[in-house]
Amino acid sequence: MHLARADHDACLWGRDAALVVDMSERRANAFYLPDIRFPARLRVTGDLADALRDTDLVIAAVPSHGTREILKRASSLIRPGTTVVSATKGLEQDTLFRMSDVIEQELGSEMHVAVLSGPSFAAELARQLPTAVSVASRDAATVERVQADFRTGYFRLYGTSDVVGVEIGGALKNIIAIAAGVTEGLALGHNALAGLMTRGLAEITRLACAAGARRDTLAGLAGLGDLVLTCTGALSRNRHVGVELARGRSVDDVLSGMKMVAEGVRTANAALQLGARHDVELPITTQVAELLAGRKDARTALYDLMLRPQRSEAG
Repeated sequence: MHLARADHDACLWGRDAALVVDMSERRANAFYLPDIRFPARLRVTGDLADALRDTDLVIAAVPSHGTREILKRASSLIRPGTTVVSATKGLEQDTLFRMSDVIEQELGSEMHVAVLSGPSFAAELARQLPTAVSVASRDAATVERVQADFRTGYFRLYGTSDVVGVEIGGALKNIIAIAAGVTEGLALGHNALAGLMTRGLAEITRLACAAGARRDTLAGLAGLGDLVLTCTGALSRNRHVGVELARGRSVDDVLSGMKMVAEGVRTANAALQLGARHDVELPITTQVAELLAGRKDARTALYDLMLRPQRSEAG
């Protein structure tokens, strides 16, 4: 919808045939954004080949666990030299690859790959509320192209070459947001939330830098900015999961009642494996993983975190 409003001919592909038909007829997505009408320059299709025909820019906004499968299907349909923008925040299970890695593996090195991340609830962007995000690519020309194509009066993009920092920041903030939801659900107060978010950012930064990111990236939109939004915003899916877990519901029960994917649930174990690979301790992620696995209740997990040996803040 945003790209169509920005004077591009845009096509939305969906895998649910019934939903595609309904969106085409209704000119809105009754399932996710029922009160937002599609712009005139947006068309909808359930045919992947139709969606990708004669396209020179592709946005991959598939949940992380489905990204590789869809890219395999799309690989013969996307022309070499196409700009492919990942809007997915997560790590691939088992391989621990970032989404830009998966794109390059499945589509080949001739694609111009970029990553879009930062504090942005889809519902607010759809309503044209002011939003600022990061766009990252190793190729400066690709960053400039995405900035030019996406920018509007309500949407601003800041460029960076730090793909690793932007992707790890976007993936791990979802885990911290689950912990923030637990803090909210247990009514532990603003002090606890502020401490959790600050130490969460330190945890994300340690892992990102060990993986090759720049520290300043995590102090920007793709790190601190996204963390603040996801930990405090009522529209946050991951925060919602934490709130419900604190109320005693099981993970399966919470997820069964959600329309959209909470990426932090899948990312927690992958992040722990990535931390082990780089010899980086992730105490908040560890407790969230214990909670998600049902090995601890919410209050025990949080207090085990508080009772860890004290250390230097710079550590």
